[in-house]
Amino acid sequence: MQTRPQPQPQVDLTKTTAIQCDSCGHNVFSPGLLLRKVSKFVSQDGRDGVLPVQTFHCVKCGHVNQDFYPPELVIKDTNEK
Repeated sequence: MQTRPQPQPQVDLTKTTAIQCDSCGHNVFSPGLLLRKVSKFVSQDGRDGVLPVQTFHCVKCGHVNQDFYPPELVIKDTNEK
């Protein structure tokens, strides 16, 4: 049985905003993986493991914008109000 590709929503690209690297200003990104260790005490199968988390990094300098991290991994600025 073949699966059909899901239709992509139609978005007017002129109504979108470009994203740039927070470090160098470049605007081309590549997919990457953050790897997180999972303790056997919190894993579903009771074994230590590795959890891949997809993100994007700048192809020029390798930086990962903070917006690309899952919300649970974002480091909060202690000076924020």
